Amino acid sequence: MDFWPEFLASSWGKEFVAGGFGGMAGIISGYPLDTLRIRQQSTDSGSALRILRRVVATEGPGALYRGMAAPLASVTFQNAMVFQIYAILSRAFDSSVSATNPPSYKGVALGGVGTGALQSVMLTPVELIKIRLQLQNTSFPGSQSVGAHTGPISVAKSILKTEGLRGIYRGFTITALRDAPSHGFYFWTYEYMREQLHPGCRKSGQETLRTMLIAGGLAGVASWVCCYPLDVVKTRLQAQSPASPQKYNGIIDCLHKSVKQEGYSVLWRGLGTAVARAFVVNGAIFSAYEIALRCLFNNGNIQTGHNLE
Repeated sequence: MDFWPEFLASSWGKEFVAGGFGGMAGIISGYPLDTLRIRQQSTDSGSALRILRRVVATEGPGALYRGMAAPLASVTFQNAMVFQIYAILSRAFDSSVSATNPPSYKGVALGGVGTGALQSVMLTPVELIKIRLQLQNTSFPGSQSVGAHTGPISVAKSILKTEGLRGIYRGFTITALRDAPSHGFYFWTYEYMREQLHPGCRKSGQETLRTMLIAGGLAGVASWVCCYPLDVVKTRLQAQSPASPQKYNGIIDCLHKSVKQEGYSVLWRGLGTAVARAFVVNGAIFSAYEIALRCLFNNGNIQTGHNLE
């Protein structure tokens, strides 16, 4: 039982714990908008407002949170790992910067790319299960339909039984292709914007909550805009299951058929919902992360600066 206090006392432990708080804040704040985005991407169901009205009327408000248990259970650990890996890689890619100074923008961008690639291993199964649950009633209109799943464990068991371990990692390649560059933009935009909004804060750590919210929100928007077409393809590939007809035979086939049948606009369908969600979620993530980090480094005093060692 002595491990946890010792782990928490280290810089690495504090980055890990603060990242976990950030992940929880992000999931809770943005999950309903994520459900609307997934439904927009999967089928031509109309605007987000139209989908929202239909879901609430036919399935109840709780449907907007369907499948949240899987990402909420895992995202604390996942986001903790993301921020911990980023803290290490952002310095490893530019060792010329001293430990008392913030990492360079070059280190930030490269560290983000590496972090995104590594996190795909953890993220792919979680997003697969989440997408299957979010789209369940589009496949099984009746709530008592045979084959309807009761939760993430039910989905995971079904995938492993019918598709094996390979099935649980359906969409891994496209997830990695999406997350590596998007995380580079993500962390670079956050670090750049917080410095523009509050000059000197990268070293002093004394920016306001407003700066955290805006810089975090803009970072989330930048990361989504740069990779959105890949996310549309990923959603469509992961929505497929043995219980439904196989429409696509891979990334290129999915991209080609989607554009041919629905036009290039399909690659940006749901972007408005994704951007709105990204601003809210990532503002919450970075704010929770920064505040938790200051509390852990400064014994609860969130006004004083800190250095990431």
